[in-house]
Amino acid sequence: MAAGNEESTLPAFARRLLPPFAGLPLGPLLTLSLRSLARRRPGLFERLGEHRTARYLIDPTDLSFAFSVVPDGQSCTVRVTTKTGSEPCDVVIRGPILMLLGILDGTLDGDALFFHRTISVSGRTEAVVALRNAIEDAELRPSDLLGLRGALARFADAGILGGLGAIRHLAASAPVREGGRA
Repeated sequence: MAAGNEESTLPAFARRLLPPFAGLPLGPLLTLSLRSLARRRPGLFERLGEHRTARYLIDPTDLSFAFSVVPDGQSCTVRVTTKTGSEPCDVVIRGPILMLLGILDGTLDGDALFFHRTISVSGRTEAVVALRNAIEDAELRPSDLLGLRGALARFADAGILGGLGAIRHLAASAPVREGGRA
């Protein structure tokens, strides 16, 4: 996994397409997706051990909403929430959405992003380590989250990963104005 050398945020036009309420349908969709993944690959969630019931606040710094995730296998939940989170959480992971997605799909090294301060992590260290190890071992592709197989899976992976790569390229080359926004 390669490390991201710079903090890439979504280009301004993409941020404008994602107002706070845009994330609301993502909670139920991501919950269904993770529960489906848990049925197909239960070992991924078992790898979390006692931390399956931990609450992880995933806070994309360039979006106006965050995600509260409890990765409890077939009972997992994903909720779209405010940046501060309305309920207590065990772990908070903050960083640009493109970097967080890169960690999830294995194209970026989470440790390197952490040590370069591109992402920040706070909370229960053992829960963070368990999540990191589970994600690294899973070698997830977009098709895994979508439940696709065969040619359709390869097509979805190529399209989604190619699209993310193009957006990362745009983000890296976008001019940044004072205040960090293009």
